[in-house]
Amino acid sequence: MSENVINLHKATDPPTADTAPTVLTVVPDAPPARPVPLWVRSGRAVKAVATHETTRAAARAATRHSLYTFNGGRIAARRAWDGRTGSRYERMIRAAEAAGNLEAAEEWEERLQRFRAARHHRRMDLLHSPVEAAKGVAVGAGMSIGVLVALGVVMAINTGQVSDVVTPLSATVDFIALLIRIVQVVWGPALSVGPFLALLALWSVGRKQHAAPAWALPANVRNSEGEPITPSIVVKALRDLGVPALRNAIKEMGDAGASMLGPITIAGCGVEVDVTLPSGVSTIEVQNRRRKLAENLTRHEHEVFITLPTAARTVRLWVADSGALDEPIGPSPLVTDDTMTADYTKGKAPWGQDLRGDAAALSLYQRHLLITGLSNQGKTVALRSLALWLSLDRSVQFLMGDLKGVGDWAMFDGLATTLIQGPTDEHVIQVTEMVEGAVDEMNRRIQAPPGTVFPPLIVLVDEAQVAFMCPAKDADKRPYGGSKANSRYFMAVRKIHNQGRAVNVLMWQGTQDPTNENLPKLVREGAHTRASLALGTESQARMALGDKAVDGGAAPNLLRPGLDQGTLVLASSGIAIPAGQSSITVRTHYIDDDAAEAITDRAKALRDGVTTLHAIDRSPEHDPLADIAAVIGDAPRVRTKDVLARLGTRNADAYGGWSFLDLKRVLDDAGAEPHKSDGVMVVSRDRVVRALANRDSEGSASAE
Repeated sequence: MSENVINLHKATDPPTADTAPTVLTVVPDAPPARPVPLWVRSGRAVKAVATHETTRAAARAATRHSLYTFNGGRIAARRAWDGRTGSRYERMIRAAEAAGNLEAAEEWEERLQRFRAARHHRRMDLLHSPVEAAKGVAVGAGMSIGVLVALGVVMAINTGQVSDVVTPLSATVDFIALLIRIVQVVWGPALSVGPFLALLALWSVGRKQHAAPAWALPANVRNSEGEPITPSIVVKALRDLGVPALRNAIKEMGDAGASMLGPITIAGCGVEVDVTLPSGVSTIEVQNRRRKLAENLTRHEHEVFITLPTAARTVRLWVADSGALDEPIGPSPLVTDDTMTADYTKGKAPWGQDLRGDAAALSLYQRHLLITGLSNQGKTVALRSLALWLSLDRSVQFLMGDLKGVGDWAMFDGLATTLIQGPTDEHVIQVTEMVEGAVDEMNRRIQAPPGTVFPPLIVLVDEAQVAFMCPAKDADKRPYGGSKANSRYFMAVRKIHNQGRAVNVLMWQGTQDPTNENLPKLVREGAHTRASLALGTESQARMALGDKAVDGGAAPNLLRPGLDQGTLVLASSGIAIPAGQSSITVRTHYIDDDAAEAITDRAKALRDGVTTLHAIDRSPEHDPLADIAAVIGDAPRVRTKDVLARLGTRNADAYGGWSFLDLKRVLDDAGAEPHKSDGVMVVSRDRVVRALANRDSEGSASAE
């Protein structure tokens, strides 16, 4: 069709509203699709067939049964060689010497000597056996013929036929001829079938030993429980790890690699062994092949942990019993022991168990804390269990901000001094001002006379990434979130990290999915105790725990999200870590909400009663004279410039711009004028206190 527009009405008809011309647009015909070349279609068909599950299953079966036969022959040949020679004894001697067990080595050497002596006697007997065998055959044949002839004579006498004398002999000859004919008939088929029977026997040997790669084995074999860990299994797993230098070194070792291994010891729900790698093999080559090593040991990846002890060129393997890590570890002592109390200074929180099955207890004394991990991995429960234990020390004070706001920390109402719960920007603002208030308290403590002892103050923020990512700004355009020098939450946390530890003001944070945006580097590196649950990548693991811990074998990114809930990797000086390791894996106790309520009820019974604030009073009203008295503290007199500096720290908005004249005006009005002492202007504590007392008494009188 050449026309693109067709008028469906006659040209003579006048157009009206009802009979407006209808225009039909005709789209030109699309060019015909180019036919797919035959070779492309053939390639797609071949690919579809090659990648089909049936084809892959057939390929696995063919590979499996072929290797069963081949490796079965190797196994049979090795067994035959071991049976004919003393190689088996020699291997056991070298292994015993490598393990330092000289008594076992001597015993195997005695067995080898007895085997060689017996073999020598057998070989000497073979030198005389042909003559003895010939004599035996001759004597046996003569006796047999004599017996047959005698039997024939008896038959001849009985029957009166002389020919019966040779009847037994002829019957024997006929029987032997029959056997020869049978052998002649059977020999040909036997020669044809014999090789197939031999191959079948070798295939059977290989099948029983599963002598094929793991990927080619049947599913029920691949998924079977892991076999016990023995030296030979460990050496074989290392040999097949895919490191050429390691494989060649093991082949060249006279003890077949046994000298690399230390003693295999039981460690909790698994075993532990140190492996000294040969020259030319680095520890990182083994660490990077954790999954393959686990599969070679017939374990899952999460059931094998590789760490680096103090010895050079050595890796420490911890191999769990198959399925043991999927079993729960039992309730927390906080739940089972109603009489348990806490000691912030000298005690340790019962947090869970390490991989050995030993109790994992963490010291919280003067240590900032950071726990991170993916969502729904048990971060809040792990952090809360530490706070629950510490709440049983009546001297500890809590400032808490829960930026998730679903009630995970509701049981601390009536126990914490401040408890802010909610995910909105307003809640972030409240939490930020709570942390800034803790900074003011820290500065007050720092300025106190030396030797003053302060109660522990735990500033806890759960879901701290919400604060770092908050876009809100204050009236001066300062952001609450972010990681810049004017970011309020970031700077408040940094100040506590820098100086809070000395006066028992500690920062605890829990955060999700660490990145540079939601967990700035300076904040995460300011924590003394860093713990991580399951993470997605190695880069996140380095953010959570630091390069040293990850380079030393810490791998929270290899934990299974959803399956290893509550299992975390911990780097801290507050917990006993095996020598030479930079981290430890802990399976934390699970304390549900009801149990947490019971524990906080016990904690509240230890205290006189705490009124919990659920919001920060941001009213601009302040009392200059009372603030002056507060910053002076117990000192008899303080220099005016120090008073000004302390006021600015206490409330930067109210006193940040004050000069000496402003301070003097307030003091003069109150009758507590500054005066000189030793040539410098000072403010007297007694004058300020007296002025406050007079003002309060006058206020009371006027009220009456």
